[in-house]
Amino acid sequence: MPTTLPVLSLLESRVLGVLAEKQRTVPDSYPLTLNYLVSGCNQKSSRDPIIEASESEVQGALDSLRAFSLIVETSGGRVSRYGHNIERVLHIPSQSTALIAMLMLRGPQTAGELRINCERLHKFADISSVESFLIELSERAEGELVMELPRQPGSRENRWMHLLCGAPVSEESLSSNQVSKDPKGDVTVGEIAALKANIGNLEAEVRELQEMMNKLYKELGISKS
Repeated sequence: MPTTLPVLSLLESRVLGVLAEKQRTVPDSYPLTLNYLVSGCNQKSSRDPIIEASESEVQGALDSLRAFSLIVETSGGRVSRYGHNIERVLHIPSQSTALIAMLMLRGPQTAGELRINCERLHKFADISSVESFLIELSERAEGELVMELPRQPGSRENRWMHLLCGAPVSEESLSSNQVSKDPKGDVTVGEIAALKANIGNLEAEVRELQEMMNKLYKELGISKS
């Protein structure tokens, strides 16, 4: 078994997240068939970003994850079924698996958001309990699995993100046009995902400002030129 994990692709992390989620939410269907797993990866709700992965792409992700013992395949019945091996490979408790799974499925979130979104996977007593597990994951001697992001303007809490797809691009790196690259010289999927998340947040803020301005114009009886 490899001693270190590779930087996972967005789809590979999505596959792991779906397996960890469905293990708790639909235990009677777990381990999952390939068809069920594809549907979970392409789910339109509770996913960020939303993706459209083909059956062959998900199968390729499973093959890659199997090489690092993160996937367990069983062949009972007429079709193969797949389960995750996150806790054994990463040496983390089930509570931490729930947090990482939700970060892989929904992107960066605050401790409060994670507590709510993890409700069906694990019921954390309070936000401080969530924060304790996040800090533990961020200070692992074997290598951190999550990190706390800088607070966004107007936000009251910091968001957290998982690091299985690599570290995010810092603002300093972007301003100097020095984007971090992987050993092959390519921008990592983790960096791309982080950029997409930032763009999505900015677009949402712009839409909110536009709605506020439209409402203000209407209240003041001002017509936009």
